[in-house]
Amino acid sequence: MKSIRIVSPCGMLGYGFPKESFDRAFMQEIHGIVVDAGSTDAGPHKLGAGVSIVSKRAVKKDLEIMMGKGIPNKIPIIIGSAGGAGAKPHVENTLAIINEIIEERKYKVKLAVIWADFTQQEIIKAKQKGKIKPLSENIPPLSEEAINETPSIVAQMGHEPIVEALNEGVDIIICGRAYDPSPFAAIGIHSGMDAGLSYHLGKILECGALCAEPGTTKDSILGTIYENSFTVESLNPKRNCTTTSVAAHTFYEKEHPYYLHGPGFALDLSECRFIEEAPGIIKVENSKYKPAPTHMIKLEGARKIAYRTFVIAGIRDPLLLEKVEEVEKEVLAQVESYYPEIPKSDYKIHFYHYGKDAVLGKNEPATFNNHEIGVLFEVIAKSQELASSLCATLRSTYLHYGYEGRKSTAGNLAFPFAPSDVEFGPVYEFSIYHLMEVDKNPFRIEYMEVGCDGKVI
Repeated sequence: MKSIRIVSPCGMLGYGFPKESFDRAFMQEIHGIVVDAGSTDAGPHKLGAGVSIVSKRAVKKDLEIMMGKGIPNKIPIIIGSAGGAGAKPHVENTLAIINEIIEERKYKVKLAVIWADFTQQEIIKAKQKGKIKPLSENIPPLSEEAINETPSIVAQMGHEPIVEALNEGVDIIICGRAYDPSPFAAIGIHSGMDAGLSYHLGKILECGALCAEPGTTKDSILGTIYENSFTVESLNPKRNCTTTSVAAHTFYEKEHPYYLHGPGFALDLSECRFIEEAPGIIKVENSKYKPAPTHMIKLEGARKIAYRTFVIAGIRDPLLLEKVEEVEKEVLAQVESYYPEIPKSDYKIHFYHYGKDAVLGKNEPATFNNHEIGVLFEVIAKSQELASSLCATLRSTYLHYGYEGRKSTAGNLAFPFAPSDVEFGPVYEFSIYHLMEVDKNPFRIEYMEVGCDGKVI
């Protein structure tokens, strides 16, 4: 019986994984080493700022282990959404790390880079042709103003360009922004396996061992595709896949329990069966791939909208804790009155009470009865100087505000750091979160051969 085996080292390149778990996969033939490297979970900052989710040191450590198995054994390595957001600077940083390893380890590697970047002019042209629509009802139509204010725009690729690169016999594929399951699905589809099973398995593998019990993104998982099913199993004996854990992960990050929309298709999971084939080995059947009538890809773009400065402090006085919201209203009023020349539309001030209601805010159901809280107050303004100036006034006003019953005048806030005010820098928002119709594969593939000196041949 034909079978295609894919190992997912971890849920995010640079998160780390036990080498023993990863090595255990290679007791049998492996056809692909695939790892996701991106996410929008943390918001638009990584895309807007062009910075990575994890450190270079962590990425290099993971890649050294993966390349140490993949390159000598001619097992293709695929990296999805390189660098965190999959834009040009993220891909270039990942490529630089790979070239560094190639030079140090004396490898000779055939690489494919699949760029996911689009120019503002390309997006404007598509908009003028009526090929762009909002991703959901709560997202406004895309304007040319928003496009022109968004220097970094990427789109999520499907499996098609990745399969094209695999057909060229490359050793490593560095993908720009990719639909998370697509790099995994590409291995199965390239090998002639069913697209529905390949994509469903990719949905499971993309988060590493999060589908096991106890779940984690920092461990390895093995997926095997057969003609009419696939199996999932943990590579760490301390973790165990169950029908519940694998089925539950199928529902993970989905708006509908049965349907999953991807670039140019929908995955129908309404008739899936999850069967324990052997202890810790879960078989899945009946995943169905349905091509969409029009091929839509998701666009992501981030623009800079402001600058942030914040302060973290502790409050322990029970009198202040009882009236902290009231005091903060008065503090805010004093700051506003001190700077009447600054339009209120130029800045925003927020307070967060950790230990009280910082996570859920007004929806917090618990009654506050703690003896202390951590307060974080942030100022978001049109410039860094304005944010820092307002934050300094806010901090000093809060520190010395004389609320009723106060006995100590030494200060209301305990600062864990000096200096207390932290200049965060630019603040970004997703200015493009839309779907674009395409007629053919719009992603550019660049091939290169890199020698043991780290230089392109």
